[in-house]
Amino acid sequence: MTVQKRIIEKLEREFQPSFLRVTNDSALHAGHAGAGEETHFTIEMVSSRFSGLAKIARHRLVNHCLADELNGPVHALSLKLKSPQEL
Repeated sequence: MTVQKRIIEKLEREFQPSFLRVTNDSALHAGHAGAGEETHFTIEMVSSRFSGLAKIARHRLVNHCLADELNGPVHALSLKLKSPQEL
């Protein structure tokens, strides 16, 4: 299973998002430190789990969910996290 698919499965299971897009940005970072085939991702997600939470709290939830990936193959995440009320 690819890293991207593993990320998608974990986020869907944990956050049951109404919208989820996981983009592999690794090719944009070729030649940079930590670059590889599946090392840089952008996550755009809308979930009711984010309602009432500050940006940092949302990021912590996602980072905790993806701890194994962040301790392994993933070098960088860009997170764009919203609650349904923010649409």
